[in-house]
Amino acid sequence: EHFLPRIIQHITGQTKVPFGDAVVSTADTCIGVELCEELFTPASPHILMGLDGVEIFTNSSGSHHELRKLYTRVELIKEATLKLGGVYLYANQQGCDGDRLYYDGCAMIAVNGKIVAQGSQFSLNDVEVVSATIDIEDVRSHRTPKSRGMQAAGAERYQRIEVPMALSGESQDFLGDVPISKGIEVRYHKPEEEIALGPACWLWDYLRRSRTQGFFIPLSGGIDSCATSVIVYSMCRLVSEAAARGDKQVIADARRIAGETSESIWMPTDPRELSNKIFHTCYMGTENSSSDTRGRARRLAEAIGSYHIDLNMDAIVLAVRNLFAVVTGVKPKFRVHGGSEAENLALQNIQARIRMVLAYMFAQLLPFVRGRAGGLLVLGSANVDESLRGYLTKYDCSSADINPIGAISKTDLKKFILYARDAFKLPILDDFLNAVPTAELEPITETYVQADEADMGMTYDELSVFGRLRKVEKCGPYSMFTKLLHEWGTTLSPDQIADKVKRFFFEYARNRHKMTTLTPSYHAESYSPDDNRGSILE
Repeated sequence: EHFLPRIIQHITGQTKVPFGDAVVSTADTCIGVELCEELFTPASPHILMGLDGVEIFTNSSGSHHELRKLYTRVELIKEATLKLGGVYLYANQQGCDGDRLYYDGCAMIAVNGKIVAQGSQFSLNDVEVVSATIDIEDVRSHRTPKSRGMQAAGAERYQRIEVPMALSGESQDFLGDVPISKGIEVRYHKPEEEIALGPACWLWDYLRRSRTQGFFIPLSGGIDSCATSVIVYSMCRLVSEAAARGDKQVIADARRIAGETSESIWMPTDPRELSNKIFHTCYMGTENSSSDTRGRARRLAEAIGSYHIDLNMDAIVLAVRNLFAVVTGVKPKFRVHGGSEAENLALQNIQARIRMVLAYMFAQLLPFVRGRAGGLLVLGSANVDESLRGYLTKYDCSSADINPIGAISKTDLKKFILYARDAFKLPILDDFLNAVPTAELEPITETYVQADEADMGMTYDELSVFGRLRKVEKCGPYSMFTKLLHEWGTTLSPDQIADKVKRFFFEYARNRHKMTTLTPSYHAESYSPDDNRGSILE
């Protein structure tokens, strides 16, 4: 037993309370409590509780979102009551915790292995209530098999806390007024829909918490910054839909973020108009940039309504090169101009890092330029595969305040762009899907155009496979090689597979220093390389 603090003793008249596992027994049923991850463990408490007569199980969960995770959660909830019999009340946290996790809600009620009520998985609402009408006698009928009774007879007993009340009403006619809830088909979002909704809700919560006036992103004309921008546009769509439904909290937040006065009657019901007020995109070109990427960036900004600027930063890059030449007497050259590998890499990196510096300058001053107060959050757009491989410049424009795609694979991002093209009516996205991924940090010649996958020595699809095998399936180099022999053996020789595995682990190991400074990103995959996470995600 546990002694209560004296201040509570004075209020309740109790000196001690029982300490440990117990169940609550009412006049008409028995209720047990299971917490969060206990649902996912092999010996979940609901098993012994159910054998001891508990009929209703509650779970106040804090289960964060991951792509494709909802199916696992639903199956565990259904299985908890299918063999055992019972009612499972599952409530989940909803919203951003101010860090990398997003809790996706989706409260559920299950009866005897069937889902009878389901809440929304992604929502801008802070609270959502789900209800169902059930007949507790259905649980008792489900528990009649003799084999179950034999196991229940020898099961561990829980201390019961008796409560002099009943959950059901006294009127015998009550059930005639309200029909019993039947099993429903569970609503699952496709992974590309989850990318459109989860990070969008996360961004909105982050924007509200930070008290900033919007977002800024260097829009390169490539698919990664395109995906990040479309997620912001998805956020604007969700906000506009909530405003159209009359959500007072969303409307008030949108007005404050957009810099409207307290007397304003402006309604954020047009996503493109909202995007123009709070989302700022910038194409930062150099002599190595192509007209194709510049044009794609401009057309995407027009399609989603962002406040777009276009600049050329050659003068700054040249100033840095000249400063180095004055100090050292050596003027570095690109590889195609006869320079060494060290010179070529340094000239690429300085372009990338200047973009980061410019991004923060514009993020701080663009609201001022537009006659508003405050600043903007800078968005990063490095995907999880590039981070695993270390294919990024440390402290380039992948260094930002937050990154909505930092734990999403290139493969899933392409599927998301394809989905958004039709769902959001953005035909410009076809141009991004058909473009060859390139950093555009080296001069383009008749015989050479920089391409990401050629630089990395592996494809983005291969990187996704490496990432999952390394972290999710706990594979080292040898076990990864043996698994891939079965998966890739029909198209690649053992030597080719071995070379790819060795190259991946070599690059992964030597680029670990980059992982320690990764921009905080939305947690969407279980194989993220981010070192700054808690132990639950390692």
